[in-house]
This record gives sequence, structure tokens and C-alpha cells, in this order.
Amino acid sequence: MEEELQPEYGPKWSDQRVERMLGALVVFVVGLLLAMIAVVFVRAWPSFAHNGLAWFGPGGDVDNQLQEISLSGQNGLNYVWTFHAWPLIWSTILITGGAVICGLVTALFISVFIVEFAPTWMANILQPVVRFLASVPSVIYGLLGVLILVPFIGNHLITQGEKASVAGVISLTGYSLMAAVIVLTIMIAPLMVSIFSDGLRSVKPGWVEGSLALGVNRWRTTWKIAVRAARPAIIAGTVLAVARAIGESVMLAMISGSTGWAPNPADGLIFVYEPSRPLAPTIVKNVDQLSSPPANATLFAIAAVLLFSAAFCSFAGWMARRAMRKYGAA
Repeated sequence: MEEELQPEYGPKWSDQRVERMLGALVVFVVGLLLAMIAVVFVRAWPSFAHNGLAWFGPGGDVDNQLQEISLSGQNGLNYVWTFHAWPLIWSTILITGGAVICGLVTALFISVFIVEFAPTWMANILQPVVRFLASVPSVIYGLLGVLILVPFIGNHLITQGEKASVAGVISLTGYSLMAAVIVLTIMIAPLMVSIFSDGLRSVKPGWVEGSLALGVNRWRTTWKIAVRAARPAIIAGTVLAVARAIGESVMLAMISGSTGWAPNPADGLIFVYEPSRPLAPTIVKNVDQLSSPPANATLFAIAAVLLFSAAFCSFAGWMARRAMRKYGAA
């Protein structure tokens, strides 16, 4: 009787066979990831070894240093390794931090509106629109920034007096820290809205209904109950946004400015108009120098810093989520 119930097509897939196949797939993916990390850090080691901790410090013009490193590799005589990446690191911190903070505040309020306050018909429209915006290629955002935002900043926000005050040091054209933060915020906010909304929807309905039944108004209930319970999802969305912001290269290479300059807040409000090139766009700008051994190692060192930063953010987010499991959401 059991033989009659067996299917006549193909072999029988046991749970053990499926488990072994999935395990092999996981091992392959993890091995590929470890191999990628090993290659990046091995190729980057010569730059770190020759510079030490000075690699992360200030000193000199970053673009001139990269040019000297590349030329020394082409000459094949004495390689130049001196590189001080602080202006690029500082620019990355400013742009990523500014965009993530602005995106977090904006995305949180938008998510609360979509989930708790928007009419059903409006929420059904906004949700797919947000997900579409999260999938738009970054080069399109960069193109819109170059055509619209950068000219607006250069022609309407930066005064002639401000341009003249720093004319001997740097050129203010609209390609700036402000442009980079605004466009990057627009890029990462839809991703955060999508994740935050899912987290808010996963909150147990009884918690919200119980608070409303006690006479607490809807806004206070949402903020004190739903948002607090969804904090693990908020952290997860923020971590993903940070990882995308740190690694963004094409868009920032288009609108942040082509100069390895570190904007100084001590300059006053004018510092937001100064050009600022982070780590990732520096790789894109100098990718044609990979044939030079010292330049190759320097660019891989930049990639290693980006990789470590993304891994650290992911680990910090994982630790924060573990600490918030008691809230029982997301």
C-alpha cells in the first residue's frame, strides 16, 4: 500500500537531503564572504603597514598624496606610500551622519502617519510608492541633484561675499556637503520608511487597543506604545541605511565635490557649502590607478575601512536588537 502512494516521478526528497543542501549553500556563501574580506585586507595591508595609525590622521592634501602614490608606482622606482585619510573619513562621518539623522526623523514620522493615521486608500498608495523610491538607482538621484539642487545652492544660497571670502582656499560652486546630505537623505529615507512601517505593523494590536481603551489619545498611544515596541525594527532600518550611506559612491561622486576637502564647522555656516568627498567616491574617482601597486594598496585600504565600518554598524545594531527583545516586536 505504501509503495502505491509513492510518486512515480523523480527521487524522494528527504529532510536530511534538503538540510545538507541548504547547509552546503550556507557554507559556500560564508566562505565566499570570508574570502572577499581576506582579499581586501591582504591587498590593503601594505598601505596600513607603511603608514601605521598616521593613515587615519590629518596631514597634507589628499589628492596630491594620491597623485604622488600613483606616479611612484608608474615610475617603478621608489614607491611612495604616505597617505593621510582624515579629510575623507571626516567627510564620510559628516555626510553619513547628517543624512542618517535627517532620514531617521523624517522616516519615523512618515511611517507613523502611514501606519496609524493615513486613510486606508492613502496608505495603499503611499506604501508601494515608498518601496519604488527605495529601489531607484542612485545615479538617477545624482543626476537630479546635479541638474536641480547643485545649481540652486550655487546660484541662490551661496552669496558672492561668501564665495569671495574663501576664493583663495576653495571654490564654492554648489557641489557641497549640503547637496550630498540632502540627496543622500532622500535616497535612504524610503528604505527606512519601509522597514519602520513593517515594524509598526508587527506590534501586537492588543497593546495599542488597551491603551486606547484606557482613554489615552491616539498620538500618545502611538508614540509611547507602538514606536517603543517597534524600536528593534527602527534600529535594523537605521543600520541598513547607514550601511548604504557609507558605501554610496556614484551619487556622491557626482554632487559632493571632486576635492578631498574636510569641511570645518569652525568656519561657521559657510562650511555646509564647502565641497566634501567621502571615502567611497574616492575609490570611484581613482579607479584607473589600480595598475599602480602603491595606489592599488591605498584604494584597497580605503575599501577595508568601509568594509570594517559596515561590519561594525551591523554588529552594533545586532547587539542593540538583542538588548530590546523584551519589547516583543520586530
